[in-house]
Amino acid sequence: MSDVHVVCSSCHAVNRLPSARLRENPRCGKCHAHLFDGDPVELTAATFSKHIEKNDLPVVVDFWAPWCGPCRMMAPQFKQASEDMAGRVVFAKVNTEAEQQLAAQFGIRSIPTLALFQGGREVARMSGALGKNDLIRWIEQHLRS
Repeated sequence: MSDVHVVCSSCHAVNRLPSARLRENPRCGKCHAHLFDGDPVELTAATFSKHIEKNDLPVVVDFWAPWCGPCRMMAPQFKQASEDMAGRVVFAKVNTEAEQQLAAQFGIRSIPTLALFQGGREVARMSGALGKNDLIRWIEQHLRS
């Protein structure tokens, strides 16, 4: 049984736990919040690198903005996918209005843009809103390759 590192969405502490416990609704060792509460993690310039580089689980980032209609339409679908894939994939959001430096760093030209990170590097990217099932299919397709 191997151990997996998971970054807490509440306090950003790195937790190590046995991979067999990922679906047992584990809690953070530091702040005791649930590690997988079904809500996407709001990332900032200060927390982005830690979540991408220190999570052993794949991380899907939704680059979005509050004024974007398709972004707002996709938000509930993104949350539902986060709930369905809890313990397998971390879902995160970056508000490109508030985090313009991150948007520029990753060359975000249109929103919503989804980026899938694994092992600290980007492995797939897609622009445009997706429904829950299409989002899950897109993630699973890129995790297999």
